[in-house]
Amino acid sequence: MTAPDPDGLLAEQLLRLTRRVHRIQKRHLERRGLGVTPAQSRLLRTLAHYGSPPRMADLAERLEVVPRAVTTLVDGLEANGKVRRVPDPANRRVIRIELTDDGRAALRELRAARRTAAEEILAPLGEEQREALGELLDTLVDGKTAPPCRETSA
Repeated sequence: MTAPDPDGLLAEQLLRLTRRVHRIQKRHLERRGLGVTPAQSRLLRTLAHYGSPPRMADLAERLEVVPRAVTTLVDGLEANGKVRRVPDPANRRVIRIELTDDGRAALRELRAARRTAAEEILAPLGEEQREALGELLDTLVDGKTAPPCRETSA
């Protein structure tokens, strides 16, 4: 019989939680009838963080995807009136992507859907547990390693 693999178990739990988060978020998005996929919602959220409209290459880099993937997402969002392509004022050969008013409204709805999904997922946890989870997730997201345990001599 093999010994239990605690890291393997943790990895599986994280993957299952991630899938659950995606399922719940998708359900909340569908209920709001925005016609936006989870990948498109990620692009909208990313776009909102820019002070001025970014280039598609900037979005691809930030999203860590190939530029072609951004083109497909932008095409869908543009068809739904959530974003528009605009020429760069300094170089008309460069195209930038900006949110429309409808895109900003969709973003507000998306944020509300995410909040509702988070409330559903975190419902079983108390306030202290939520704080601890937040700290642990920050550590994992930042990629910091815990200091090594030191043995104390008696």
